[in-house]
Amino acid sequence: MQSVNKEYIIDITDMSSEGAGIGKIDGFAVFVPFALKGEKVRIIITKMLKNYAIGQLVEVISPSPYRIQPLCRFFYKCGGCDFQHADYRFELLYKTDKVKTALERIGSVKANVLPIIPAVAHENYRNKAKFAVSGGEIGFFKTKSHSIVPVDNCAIQNKITEDITAAIRNIERHISSAVAEVTVRIAENTGEVMICLTTDKKIPDAEKLIQTLCDLNKNIVSIVQIKKDSGKEVLLWGKRYITDKIGDLTFRISPKSFYQVNSKQTKILYDKIVKLSCFSGTERVFDLYCGIGTISLYISRYVREVTGVEIAGEAVKDAKINAKINEINNAFFYEGAAEHAVKSLGKADVVIIDPPRKGCDKSLLDTISEISPDKIIYVSCNPATLARDLKILSGYGFETKIVQPVDMFPRTAHVECVTLMSRVKE
Repeated sequence: MQSVNKEYIIDITDMSSEGAGIGKIDGFAVFVPFALKGEKVRIIITKMLKNYAIGQLVEVISPSPYRIQPLCRFFYKCGGCDFQHADYRFELLYKTDKVKTALERIGSVKANVLPIIPAVAHENYRNKAKFAVSGGEIGFFKTKSHSIVPVDNCAIQNKITEDITAAIRNIERHISSAVAEVTVRIAENTGEVMICLTTDKKIPDAEKLIQTLCDLNKNIVSIVQIKKDSGKEVLLWGKRYITDKIGDLTFRISPKSFYQVNSKQTKILYDKIVKLSCFSGTERVFDLYCGIGTISLYISRYVREVTGVEIAGEAVKDAKINAKINEINNAFFYEGAAEHAVKSLGKADVVIIDPPRKGCDKSLLDTISEISPDKIIYVSCNPATLARDLKILSGYGFETKIVQPVDMFPRTAHVECVTLMSRVKE
C-alpha cells in the first residue's frame, strides 16, 4: 500500500498528456512531474487519489538519453514550460504519440497521423506574454497554484518583454495596489508592441508609468488599461491595436483578440490548411470561430467565397477591417455563436473549425452534419477534445483522412493539429 511522504524507486514507462512521467507501484499509477519515459527515479509520494498518486522527483537514478540541462533557471518552479529538461527530439516524439494515443483511446479514430512539423525556433518564440503582479512581484504562476514565481527573463518569450517587466518591477511598489496583470503583445513581423494593464482601480500617476514604458522601446505603439471586473478597455496611450503580417497579408490585432502566439509557425500551419483542403477555387467555405479573420483571409485567394463566424464582436470588427486593409472582397464576417449563425448561411463545400481548447459544442457538430460539407478542416490545440469531436463527426458520416500535428508551442506539452475529414459518399 502506497503512503504519502514515503520514498519509492520506480521505472517511468509512459508520459501523461500534461508532460509528467508515469510509473507504477504494485500496479498503481504514479504521476511524476519532470520525469521522462525510460528513466528509473527515486520519488516521494506527495498526494494520494482514488485512481492514482502524485510523486515528487527526488533523484534520477538512470537518466533518459534525452535528458538535458534546462536552459531556463526558473523551469522547475515556473509552470510555463514542460520540457526544458528534455532534448527537442524527445518532445517531438512525445507530441506525435500524444496525438495518436488521444485519437485511439478517446475517439476510436483510425487515421493517417503524419510526422509532426517541428518548430523553426524553440526559444523566444512567443509573441504574447501574460504576467501576474502581486505583493511587489511580477512573474508567472507556479503550476496549479496562485503563487507567483518572480522571473526577470523567460526562455520562450520575446526578449522585448524583459525590459518591460523590469521597468514595471522597478515602479511596481507604486502601482501594486492597482495592476493585477500585465500582458505584452508583440507583432513579430512589424515590430509593434502593445502593453495591456489589467486593473481593478485607477492607476496612480498613470502618466509617469506611460512615459517610463514609452521610453523603453520606440516600437511600443499601444498602452491599454483593461478593467478587471468588466473587461472594459481604456486606451491610455497610442492606438488600440497593433498590426502584424502573415505572409503578405496585414492584420490588425486588438487587446483581447485571439492571435496565434507563435508567428513563425502560424504561416506553416495555414499553408498546411491550404494543402490539405486541395481547394479548386470554386468552393464556398465557412470559417467558424474565425477570430480576427486570419484563416479566412489567408485562404480567400484559393476559394470562391469564405464566410467567417465569431462570437466576439470586437474580433468581427477587426476581421472586417482586415479584409479592407488587404483589399479582399470575397470574405464576409458575421457576429454570433457558430452553432446558431451557421443555420442561416446555407450550404458550404468546406467547413473550417478552429475552436478553443474545450472543443466544439455538440449542437455545432449537429449543425455541420446538416450542412453536409464535402470536407471539414478541424484545427485544434487539444488532442483530447479533437478526438472526442472527430468521433461524433464520424457518426455523422465523415471519415478522418489525415491528421497533421504542428509544433506551435515548443518546450510545452501542447500540440496543434490540422485534421482533414471527408464526407463518406453513399
